[in-house]
Parts: sequence; C-alpha cells; structure tokens
Amino acid sequence: MQNSPALTQFNDLMLASQWSVPQQDKETLLLSGLNDLSKHHSANCKEYGRITNALWDRFSAARVEDVPFVPVSLFKSHRLSSVPHEAVRMTMTSSGTTGSSLSKIAIDHETTSRQARSLNASISAVVGGKRPPMLVVDSETVVRDPKLLSARGAGVLGMMRFGRDHCFLLDGDMKFRREALRDWVAKHQGTPILIFGFTFLVWQFLYSFTQEDKLDLSNGVLVHSGGWKKLQSEAVSPDVFRASFHQSSGLSRIYNFYGMVEQMGAICLEASDGFLYPPNIADVIIRDPATFAPLAPGKEGLIQMVSLVPTSYPGHSVLTEDLGVIEYIDRGVDGRLGKALRVIGRLPKTELRGCSDVVAASLAA
Repeated sequence: MQNSPALTQFNDLMLASQWSVPQQDKETLLLSGLNDLSKHHSANCKEYGRITNALWDRFSAARVEDVPFVPVSLFKSHRLSSVPHEAVRMTMTSSGTTGSSLSKIAIDHETTSRQARSLNASISAVVGGKRPPMLVVDSETVVRDPKLLSARGAGVLGMMRFGRDHCFLLDGDMKFRREALRDWVAKHQGTPILIFGFTFLVWQFLYSFTQEDKLDLSNGVLVHSGGWKKLQSEAVSPDVFRASFHQSSGLSRIYNFYGMVEQMGAICLEASDGFLYPPNIADVIIRDPATFAPLAPGKEGLIQMVSLVPTSYPGHSVLTEDLGVIEYIDRGVDGRLGKALRVIGRLPKTELRGCSDVVAASLAA
C-alpha cells in the first residue's frame, strides 16, 4: 500500500502533536484513509470482502460513521488476513477466560511499525522523551514468545520500549518478588520511574505492598489498563484507585488507557478530567445497541473504534462489545482536542444481536 491515501493520511496525522487536531479536521483526514483501507481489505481478505459486499453498497463513505465496520467477535470465529501467510510477522491473541474463544490477529512488518509509531506518540506525551527505569507489574513469562503474543503480553512488550532497567514484579508462578522490588526502588530513589501493568494486577500486588511497606513512588508515572470489572466488584472506582495510590505512596501521575488487540497501537489515553482520548490516527463512534445508528455526545451506546494502523488485517473499523459515551468534543483539557470518551462496561452477550447475525449469514453463504 505504498503511497496510498491511508498511509499518506497516517503520516500527516502523525506529524501533528498528539491530540492537537480539531475533531472536524481529524474526521476529514481520517475519512480518505479509512475508505482506502476498506477497499484494500475487501480486495485482499476474502471473508471481509464477502461481508462488505453483502452489507454495504459502496466503499466511498461520505462520513467516518458510514465506513463499513465488523463486530469484534468476528476475529474470534475467523482468521482474517489481508496479506500472504509468509508476510505475517507475528500472531497476537486476545486475553480471555479459560475455554473462551480468542481473537487471532495477523501482523506484518508494516503494521507493526505503525503500531509502534502511534503508541510512541501517545505514551511519550505523558512519559517524556527519555527512557526512565521501568517497573513492570507482571511476570516476564508473558513476553517469552514474541511470535505468538496474548493481548497482555503484547501490551507489556509494547510498553517496555519506553523504559530501561526493567524490573518484573512477579515471578513465573505469579508470586510477588518483594525483595527485588525493594532493591529496585532503593536503587532508583529520587529518579523518575515508569510503572506499567494491568489494572487488577497493579491493585492486587503493587497497591497492597505500598500499604504495607510505605514505598515512596512520588517520582513515578503509572500507565495501566484493563481489569476494572474485578475492581468494581470490590467498590474500587477509578477515582478511588487514584486517590488510594496517592495516599499510600505519593504516586499522582496515573494514566488509564482503553485499547484492544484488534486495534493495537490506537489507545485512548486518560487525561486529568478522567476521560479517555483517542490518538490522532484513530477515533471513537458510539452506536445504538439495537439499531447501530450513530449517537450524539451524551448518549450511551456501543463503542466503535476506527484506526489507520492495520493494513495486514481488516481491523480499521471495529464494533466492540463495550458500552461508552462521548462526554464532550474539543474541550481542550490538558491541551487535548477531539472526543472525550467514558467507558461504562461490557454489554451483556445476550443483548448484542443483529450485526453479528447478518455477518455470520454472509460468511456462511
């Protein structure tokens, strides 16, 4: 796809400072690239082509919300690829419970490069340009096989490039490495540090330890994601999460993010208002769960993510099973323009019908 509209618009949006593009200008730039990706994937991925031919009359959408989308569950039931098998550099899998189906995402070299560039633009905006010592609230075993990565392992591996002198908080049996943490924190006392982990692990292990050991993490930046369902069952809201860490360890620079393996690199990162902002090369649409019509800001519905990153698989426009709401647009909090997203939770499986059913019928035809 050399010199294609999708890559041209990706590069143009990457030149701008992250979150600096007004929503209307962003949609204009995204639209051309997304239309190009729809054509590319329809021509190179047989399954995607059958879906789009059945559900959409044309690929030249007039608005971003008119770009063809597929349900995220499709990546669990079908292996979708828009490049030859020999071009696939790695296969990433989603995280899931035992016995559940997992998404399998085919990644080539070019898609990997764009994922890294986009992630770098977001994380560098809150971490800075230097690579600080990094504490990983996980086990090193999750990144052992780079050719077949889970969403969790891919998230850890992707974040590790932003730090140095990595310390893994857990051993291969997911046991807490207390002495290793004490030694590492003492070694970097007074030095800016980066902390990364998935939300429930961060709360279960790191927060519990800060209560016992009174670690000083006031020089740290924490980036975390996922696992809110378990915390909410314990009455731990995002506000409680942030306040608890600040009280126990002095850690105040805390950034949650929303992302998925089907759109790696396009993360929505939290600002000081507590809402999540998509990067320049991606956007969020909220749809009615019953009709799939796009909803205005303030209306709760299904989250759809669009992104200019993936060319090796048709993941440029994905309807998730998560509920969210756009709180406002172009408010400029922390200098961030675009849509401010609040994620509410997962839609009950039994309620998501219609689109998935039609897609399944298209593939079976």
